[in-house]
Amino acid sequence: MCFSATASFVTAGVTGTIGIVALSRTNDVRELPLAATPLVFALQQAFEGSLWLSLPLEPGGAFPAALVFSFLIVAEVVWPIYAPLAVLLVEPNEKRRQLMLLCLAAGVSVGAWLLWSILARPHGAAILDDHIVYVTEFKHSDFVGIAYLAATGGPLALSSRRTLVALGAIILVGSVMAYVFYWEAFVSVWCFFAAAASVVILAHFEWSRRQRLSREVSA
Repeated sequence: MCFSATASFVTAGVTGTIGIVALSRTNDVRELPLAATPLVFALQQAFEGSLWLSLPLEPGGAFPAALVFSFLIVAEVVWPIYAPLAVLLVEPNEKRRQLMLLCLAAGVSVGAWLLWSILARPHGAAILDDHIVYVTEFKHSDFVGIAYLAATGGPLALSSRRTLVALGAIILVGSVMAYVFYWEAFVSVWCFFAAAASVVILAHFEWSRRQRLSREVSA
């Protein structure tokens, strides 16, 4: 995350806690990937917090390089595949599920393309104006960006669950803000907004749990 190592580690701690609580609220194995989403964000923020500390001490070193690689793999490869799959698994409406499969296909395609880009081309990171900027020698096309957004935000917008639609709206707004105000550090800032939205995931599972308990009492 941009801004500081402290901010990254605090975000990692908060989202990790949210993820643990969300997992305790699940009632079906298909809910586990969505509930675990904040834990993945926590891992990603921990990578970036460590990068904040190691870059000034060892620029160009093996440890910062490993952190950059790990962050990019999660941000650019894992998310466009994991996000649509997690939402697809909890969607009860068959027609919506079919549309989400298209988002998942887009996610697999863009994830594979970005994985090739990470493995085949030089990449690195630098601290610039209180942000971590991830540097590559290849600029991705607008089509790749649109496909990425469709994969990560599309299934949430298609969801029949109002809390997940709200989560999608937050991520969309965060993506636009990150692009407009922090375009040079888009990947890092976008992930911060998405991690901050993890509280909505917890709200989703808490609301579902209360509805389930209410039905059980009524029965």
